[in-house]
Amino acid sequence: MDLRIFTEPQQGASYETLLTVAKATEDLGFDAFFRSDHYLKMGDVDGLPGPTDAWITLAGLARETSRIRLGTLMTAATFRLPGVLAIEVAQVDRMSGGRVELGLGAGWYEEEHKAYGIPFPKEKFGRLEEQLAIVTGLWSTPAGKTFSHHGTHYQLTDAPALVKPAQDRLPVLIGGKGASRTPKLTARYADEFNMPFGSLEETREQFGRVREAAREIGRDPQELVYSNALVACVGKDDAEVTRRAAAIGRDAAELRENGLAGTPAEVVEKIGRFAEAGASRFYLQILDLDDLDHLELISSQVQSQLG
Repeated sequence: MDLRIFTEPQQGASYETLLTVAKATEDLGFDAFFRSDHYLKMGDVDGLPGPTDAWITLAGLARETSRIRLGTLMTAATFRLPGVLAIEVAQVDRMSGGRVELGLGAGWYEEEHKAYGIPFPKEKFGRLEEQLAIVTGLWSTPAGKTFSHHGTHYQLTDAPALVKPAQDRLPVLIGGKGASRTPKLTARYADEFNMPFGSLEETREQFGRVREAAREIGRDPQELVYSNALVACVGKDDAEVTRRAAAIGRDAAELRENGLAGTPAEVVEKIGRFAEAGASRFYLQILDLDDLDHLELISSQVQSQLG
């Protein structure tokens, strides 16, 4: 079971804070550092000092780390043109020596688009599908050849399809709870399917839909990685769990039900249930980025038991 650290910097984090957490992620033996791609805070937080751009952040971290994987859950397709996104991600992959992964989603938070003057189209899923086709098409075009795409939303003509990622195949992640289009896109374009903030039963159902969609196009469902993302709130005892839950404005009982919360033994047991449903990777959403002791506890008392 891979454990990855997943951050939400729009809630309030400087680049320096993210660098500290990323280095702790590497030092403590976690598999990867991921971040959201948002420009506006959510809920009753001040969001200070303000937003950091996902791919600029990851470019910096690519040069400041040496082992961990780096990526997004999820880059918003509304934020960037697909040709530009392909260049950005490939460049960061080269800067990291081949450690980058791209989570790509349709974009959903209308208020941040209004706040920063970003168009928020009504029809987003078709744009996402074209972006996936373009980004993966640019990366897979043989050297010396060109790539063209003439779709409803994007037009590319004779793109040189450069720069290439350092990896022969840069992993693409797709996630969500959609019952039809999401599994089909995953089967066609993704290397990993991520179930965000879902229950065990929802996870079983959605993993099953993704597997069936893969079989329908003749793809082996075992080629895909299946993962979950849940809020993490781990404490050495009940009092510490309660304290950490309060620090992020949540109730400990609610997090035990809907997140990955409790003592290390409780958390290991819950991860085991998701593993039985097919998950082989967890993204631990860490909301208090100043609490590095939290990461150390998860590393020493949870990760150490998972093998």
